[in-house]
Amino acid sequence: MTVGPFEESILVQVVRAARDVGLDVVLIGNAAAALQGAPVTTRDVDFFVRDTPANRRKVADLARRLGGLVVTRPGEPLSSMLRLVGGPVEIDFVFSLSSRARFESVRARSLAVRVAATTVRVASLEDVIAAKRATGRAKDLAALPILEQTLRVRGEMRNGPRKGRR
Repeated sequence: MTVGPFEESILVQVVRAARDVGLDVVLIGNAAAALQGAPVTTRDVDFFVRDTPANRRKVADLARRLGGLVVTRPGEPLSSMLRLVGGPVEIDFVFSLSSRARFESVRARSLAVRVAATTVRVASLEDVIAAKRATGRAKDLAALPILEQTLRVRGEMRNGPRKGRR
């Protein structure tokens, strides 16, 4: 599977390395939506993590484990997000969502998705939509109709079409 311009092997590598350093991550953003069938692409990988000093150290450990990637803080002072650069794709670790959903809640609603030979915790499509809506950024708002349609279609596939809808 391809999620944008990168292969699933990169996602698997990052998830396994996160597991190796003890970092609990939930895939968010368009990559999470794509793994749930949304026809979207992305040029980075975004993970939601619990905001603790230990987890910030684990992100640095993860960067080393992935071949010495560089940890940057592109959103400062407005965002505490950490970004790993120097690999085939940017990897973002966010500690809070615009939707204000807590890590524990997003993780509890997440799905376990098999990708190659590993399991990836993937934010629910509802959580991805809520976060994108709350950002208010044009690129996130532009994706909403596609994500909402995917959510509707998935619901109809599970429950059958609702009456009165075409």
